[in-house]
Amino acid sequence: MSTSLDLSKLSLMDALDLAILIEEEARGRYELFASLIGRTATGYNAGAFFASMAENEAKHGTELLERRMARFGKVPMKVKMMDIYDIEAPDSGAPRKGMSTVQAFELGLQSEKKAHDFFNSALPGISDPEVKELFAELRDEELEHIDMLKEAMAKLPESASVETENDPDDAPYL
Repeated sequence: MSTSLDLSKLSLMDALDLAILIEEEARGRYELFASLIGRTATGYNAGAFFASMAENEAKHGTELLERRMARFGKVPMKVKMMDIYDIEAPDSGAPRKGMSTVQAFELGLQSEKKAHDFFNSALPGISDPEVKELFAELRDEELEHIDMLKEAMAKLPESASVETENDPDDAPYL
């Protein structure tokens, strides 16, 4: 989880751009996982979970982009995808064929916690009040996401913890 940016010097526009890119990176990673793992013909599995997480990340990114456009119009982004890495995106080597739905949920929880920790740890170094407010809001949203995942996870059937293939030598996809 890292960024090459000096977070203490971010403008509100740059902070929104950073948040948009964080969501975009996570969306892309979840879409990749969903395509690698696939979905079962019936029921909910790890691939379906990853697809739903990609949709959630895309929705949040779109909301942030709309906010940015309303405030700053079409001013080009200064923050670039290369300025961030793994702030919210799940670990690229984490998915594997046959992983259980519960394991996929645990990966999602780790990613949401990672994003929460990023925004929380950045707050003390932020001096711009609007950026500080945005980062606090984003941190709190990550807590909401964590709670939603925990609630959904608690409702999973017992079968959701069963791996479809239990091969310990099965290498990760990435």
